[in-house]
Amino acid sequence: MKEVIIEAQARDVSTKHDLKDMRLKGMIPAIFYGHGEKVLSLTINAKKFDEIIHTGGGNVLVNIKLGNDSKTAIVKQIQRDVISRKPIHIDFQAISMQEKIEINVPLHILGIAPGVKLSGGVMEHVVRELRVSCLPIDIPQSVDVDVSALEINHSIAVRDLPKIAGVDVLTDPDSIIVNIVSPTILEEAPAPGTEGAVPAEGLAEPEVISKGKKPEEGEEGAAPAAGEKKAEAAKPAAAKAPEKK
Repeated sequence: MKEVIIEAQARDVSTKHDLKDMRLKGMIPAIFYGHGEKVLSLTINAKKFDEIIHTGGGNVLVNIKLGNDSKTAIVKQIQRDVISRKPIHIDFQAISMQEKIEINVPLHILGIAPGVKLSGGVMEHVVRELRVSCLPIDIPQSVDVDVSALEINHSIAVRDLPKIAGVDVLTDPDSIIVNIVSPTILEEAPAPGTEGAVPAEGLAEPEVISKGKKPEEGEEGAAPAAGEKKAEAAKPAAAKAPEKK
């Protein structure tokens, strides 16, 4: 594991205004704790810390120089600004070089799977970190996962990784790290509003409904009831003869 040196300055517990002003001046508030050590509030140079993370990654041994004193630690947690993603607070955890610690190690994919390049498959990257136990000096920067022989429906599990001297893997050995799957074929969706539509040749002929009010029984133009004859039109009454005088 790579070891780096970073200078720090002690600080008093600060208000939000003090912390904001500190960050504007290019400093990051930090805290050092653990392994029976006294909790220390610190500030470190933001530019220097950024260089450490970019060159050594998250898993680095840090020698914190505080005046004439030196503290050995690992970066336990980095709090970042939600927008800029710049570090705004660092937690350093004290460690002993003679005692094993548990830590997460990133997995690094190597190569291009033939199942992806030649067969159009899709690579699913499921597990991205390994939980390991080892002495601080044996902590790997990352663990390589070679996928250059993977075909479709092939996978690599934690148990398939090569052994690392001095490192005990704590992650479930049956956990799948990467898996090559067949591409998904999407069926053409029906046009909106046509779900369950009946083909034209299967449609029933619509019933023709006449317009206008249906005559009621007994009205003029109504059909006679069953067994009845249609009433004849009334004849005009005969003219009455004039009376004799």
